[in-house]
Amino acid sequence: MSIHDEAAAVRPLTLAWVSRHLEVGERIVRTEALHGGITAEMQRLTIGTRDGETRDLVLRTFVNVEHAEDWLSRETGALTLLTGTGVPAPGLIAADLTAAHCEYPSLLMTHLTGRTVLDDEGLETRLPLLARQLVAIHALRPAERLRKYVTLTTADTVVTPKGADGEVWAAAIDVIRKPAPPYEGRFLHRDFHPGNVLFDVPPSTPAGARITGVVDWASASWGPADLDVAHCSVNLALLHGPEWGLQFPEAYEEAGGVLAATASERLYWLVRDGLAASEEVQLVSQPWREAGRTELTTRAVEERLDAYVIALMDTLS
Repeated sequence: MSIHDEAAAVRPLTLAWVSRHLEVGERIVRTEALHGGITAEMQRLTIGTRDGETRDLVLRTFVNVEHAEDWLSRETGALTLLTGTGVPAPGLIAADLTAAHCEYPSLLMTHLTGRTVLDDEGLETRLPLLARQLVAIHALRPAERLRKYVTLTTADTVVTPKGADGEVWAAAIDVIRKPAPPYEGRFLHRDFHPGNVLFDVPPSTPAGARITGVVDWASASWGPADLDVAHCSVNLALLHGPEWGLQFPEAYEEAGGVLAATASERLYWLVRDGLAASEEVQLVSQPWREAGRTELTTRAVEERLDAYVIALMDTLS
């Protein structure tokens, strides 16, 4: 086996486990570390086939991660349910949820073409594509219902950014002290944002961009469509500016999606996931900087979050 990147070498027990799930006569000929993830190691494995061709797989490994078994269980369940639905998700090959065979809990799946696109350029083309893809996910009606969604913040855990408008943030925190509005359940990705969507963007015609895959289904769950929309909205606001986060719910509806009936109910979910980002600014912004968005310092992202929360709360006045 030739290793493209020494840091990407597959651990011995995991290598043996992967090999048992290959076709007869196949072997790993190259490995490459994939970057951009927060919770798991990702490796692209190039497999040499018996006829001299190659195919790619992805190995996802949770190294010393709390709740790894639960996340992998959710992801394997979601990928199984997504098979044959038309949603461009990886195909499940094998999973070792409890590290019974591998050094750490691991997941082996098919590799999807395309790449994440985090640049501002061309966003006006990609935004409706994101919205249509999310509508398609929410339209799924699996025979088996996933577990209920988990909220990522409480009124007591919100971290008000330094220099933020304290009065507005206090009012926003009061919004999520209230009970969650009633909702019609949907199949949620629960971590849908540009970093988990793969695009094919022709260099000569960026307007011809298309989505080739949606990855990272470890948080897949059942809950309100508004929550997925809110999560994508705040990520768009932090990556590209508050105005883009504010546009996404409208794009979702234009794509045929249905949100909560009243403005106050919609605001609840938008504010809830917006405030949840306050606890993870440093965590989520680091992969963006590694991907080339070096201007997105923790401070810059905090300022965008403050502006986004202020804009959301302005809808009340």
